[in-house]
Amino acid sequence: MKRAGLRLRLWLAVVLLTGAALAAAIVGFNVLLAGELDRGADSLARSRASAELDVVQITNGTIVPRETADDAARVGGSRVWIFTAAGAIESPLAPAAVTAAARALTGGPARFVDIPDADVRLFSQPVVVKGARVGTVVTEVSLAPYEQTRKTALVASLLLAALVVLLVAAAAWWLLRASLSPVRRMTRQAADWSEHDPAGRFALGDPHDELTELAATLDTLLERVAASLRHEQRFSAELSHELRTPLAGLIAEAELALRRERDPAEYRASLEQILGSAGKLARTVDALVAAARAEAGSPRGTADALAVVEEVAAACAPLAERLGITITLAPPAGAIRVGIDADLAERILQPVVENACHYGQADVVLTVTRRGTHVVIEVEDDGPGITAAERESIFEPGSRGSASAATPGAGLGLALARRLARSVSGDIEAAAAATGARFEIALPLA
Repeated sequence: MKRAGLRLRLWLAVVLLTGAALAAAIVGFNVLLAGELDRGADSLARSRASAELDVVQITNGTIVPRETADDAARVGGSRVWIFTAAGAIESPLAPAAVTAAARALTGGPARFVDIPDADVRLFSQPVVVKGARVGTVVTEVSLAPYEQTRKTALVASLLLAALVVLLVAAAAWWLLRASLSPVRRMTRQAADWSEHDPAGRFALGDPHDELTELAATLDTLLERVAASLRHEQRFSAELSHELRTPLAGLIAEAELALRRERDPAEYRASLEQILGSAGKLARTVDALVAAARAEAGSPRGTADALAVVEEVAAACAPLAERLGITITLAPPAGAIRVGIDADLAERILQPVVENACHYGQADVVLTVTRRGTHVVIEVEDDGPGITAAERESIFEPGSRGSASAATPGAGLGLALARRLARSVSGDIEAAAAATGARFEIALPLA
């Protein structure tokens, strides 16, 4: 049964329970009917005895035989015996066993005796005159009609029960098939969507019954699967984007060092450069892992906001020097701590500062302030700025602003920075500025 399908198990349960209930009902009905028939036979025997007592002739305290004894020996088509102390004064023709049983009832109280071989029931009723018993009236009731009624009722109830079980079985099979077939189709469709079409949804609206509740649950599950796939694809794209530059630096520096023989100082400088690129690579991987943990709800660390900004400014200093940009840091009035790991905060801030260095003309200003429950880091440059229509589109993966034609890049840095910020309950926005561009990075306050 454990290997059988749910529909078969439910169907068998319905059929068996229905059969058990009908069996109990049949037994109870037939038991009650048998008792009622027995009481009916007893009542008929008593009424016949009473009718006979009403017409019996008694003279001087003695029962007198009637002239029409043969006719009187029958009441309602049944045999009647009248006994006195001297013997039977009325005795109809009857089988010997029945007559013997009737004679045995001449003494004692009123009582019933069944004779199975003759299928009859006898009832004895004492005849009392002035407190003295002068005889006994014995009446007979045939049990054949009652037995036939019992048999007919039993057969009819069994046939009815069989018909009901068949009807219930057919109806239950149809109902279960009609009810569970949509569930099977939905589960198979959901499985197919999860493998081949992550965007597929049932979209049956707000749940109002079991099927729509199942559809909503499967839609939620499919959405989680689709989100997981999107996160995986995005993580791959971000990993490729973030690791491309440090890996290219490592390869270029190694190839340059191996191109010809160099003195130890030059090798040392090359190794230091490789070590720096490797460190950047390690920090990038740590930041992406920290972002994944943050999205999964893992506990977050804390870091000094000013130290994070200083670290990012130091990391961007070579780029700023090469482009002729001066990075200026405006420290906060007091110590402020962000509620995330330092590496993750740096990975959120660094792409924005690097962009400011690429697009700025001469100056990039970093300002750290506290605003409500967030630490806000403003990054301003004096470059061409961002149009109002581009303030949201530049955060989409692969999208770049109109001022980026002469600047290399894949358009993933700001998208990654915003996603990382939002994964820790922060955000990045391109704010309006009189000149140049101004970005506001909001990170949770520790």
